[in-house]
Amino acid sequence: MECKVESLSINYKTLEEFTKFREIGLQELSMMDELETNMVENDSESPFYGIYLGNKLIARMNIYRRDARFDRYFEPAQDYLELWKLEVLPGYQKKGYGAQMVQFAKSFGVPIKTNPRVQSHNFWEKMGFEKVTYDMERDLGENPLVWYPDGVTEQKH
Repeated sequence: MECKVESLSINYKTLEEFTKFREIGLQELSMMDELETNMVENDSESPFYGIYLGNKLIARMNIYRRDARFDRYFEPAQDYLELWKLEVLPGYQKKGYGAQMVQFAKSFGVPIKTNPRVQSHNFWEKMGFEKVTYDMERDLGENPLVWYPDGVTEQKH
């Protein structure tokens, strides 16, 4: 069965799918509040992406576009993506779905910043992400990792 990353509609069906993630003890990764906050029209642009296997949502993430004005990670300042809350349901992990999600984010061709979960650094390193090396105050406990498309200038130092 072919699985592809797709934009998730902001609607109650998606909200119902998200409850399946929360119910298995991954509350800290839950996107429930964000979905409820962003609940508008079904055709509005959604920051939520996921992979369905049949009719079951098995992986999800948020991708937010950030304007260069807010860039503290790259030199020169530029537009980038912020990838949040990448999660694959237990039972579907270590089967390439997480990597497929990251490859999808990379396909936008702009730098990506993420804040990995504890014990996920190996995954992100395999995906080509690296630690931010410049000195900055830790903002809200961030330990950001970044990825650069070919030809993009390095991070700030």
